[in-house]
Amino acid sequence: MTATTKTIYPYQQEYLVEGEDNMLAFGAALARNLPDHKGCVITLQGDLGAGKTTLVRGLLQSLGHQGVVKSPTYTLVEPYYLNGRDIYHFDLYRLGEPDELEYIGFRDYFSSTSVCLLEWPERGENYLPPADIQLIISISDTSRKINIKSSFIININGL
Repeated sequence: MTATTKTIYPYQQEYLVEGEDNMLAFGAALARNLPDHKGCVITLQGDLGAGKTTLVRGLLQSLGHQGVVKSPTYTLVEPYYLNGRDIYHFDLYRLGEPDELEYIGFRDYFSSTSVCLLEWPERGENYLPPADIQLIISISDTSRKINIKSSFIININGL
């Protein structure tokens, strides 16, 4: 699954998000933009504490998840089955080497209908499929700046 070409994103946007509630709302708004019955790869980049898992929690809750959403830092992946589709939340922070992904059957999670959310994608460089949506979150005082690069139009309303 070695990525050999650089993805060109025709759509780019930037948002300023204030507070945890708005980060949850941002995740919910992002969920409304997921393609119906089609796979999607979303990468989330940002420092520790930037809000990556909070954003994922908002996305998953908006799709109907009722339980706790924890960061899969130690388990590497947390699977969810929501609204008839497989959703996988990955955290590659503790990955030693990118080729470790091959040994754990990483590519089996990516299908034409699954949604894969990847925190710390840079740790799996050259082993990940191209992202449909790339989120880069940076900390700015009490707010977060989110840069979105995507292969399709994303409509985040109300933030």
